[in-house]
Amino acid sequence: MITPETKRFAIIIAVILTGIIVPFMIWGERFDAALSLEGTRAWMAQFGAWAWLAGILLLVADIALPIPSTIVMSALGLTYGWFIGGCIASVGSFLSGLVAYTFCRWFGRPAARWIAGDEALSKGSSIFDKQGGWLVSMSRWMPVLPEAVACLAGLVKMDLRRFSLSLACGSLPVGFAFAAIGALGNTHPGWAIALSGLLPIGLWIAAKRFLK
Repeated sequence: MITPETKRFAIIIAVILTGIIVPFMIWGERFDAALSLEGTRAWMAQFGAWAWLAGILLLVADIALPIPSTIVMSALGLTYGWFIGGCIASVGSFLSGLVAYTFCRWFGRPAARWIAGDEALSKGSSIFDKQGGWLVSMSRWMPVLPEAVACLAGLVKMDLRRFSLSLACGSLPVGFAFAAIGALGNTHPGWAIALSGLLPIGLWIAAKRFLK
């Protein structure tokens, strides 16, 4: 049975998804055209030795802008190689989730409370207490969901250590997989999507043992 609290929490989810999807609908094609693989590499190259930081900032900006994050990760791999590029891409993905979590935890919660009320947030908190690790780690390789899940985790005040571990479990496979695509010149990313989707499962299982 769907409770009123569940319905109100669903409203919060809908608001967050709308805030993420609308920019893609308005500016998505422009960003995709400007930030092609070579276009992204050329843009980062303008910053010389700080190109890696420019790539990280692009990944963090994906919170609010329709940045093609997988292309950015591939461009980092093309620029720095699969290992260094993978490290940078993973850090960028991790920071993106952490910034979204922190902002929503400290600044977004009053708005969420106004929209749905404390009981709905408590319902969301119980969901993330039980399944938050899986939700965060598995969401990193999906479109739209990484930002939405990180924001929700912040709104319901998911335990920071648990969030950070699960975020790392999802960010590492994605960062290295797509950096490898850029470094190796692979134009068929199906294997990377599968890899970045499966590895978080094993990593989170190991991380849960660490938390215990």
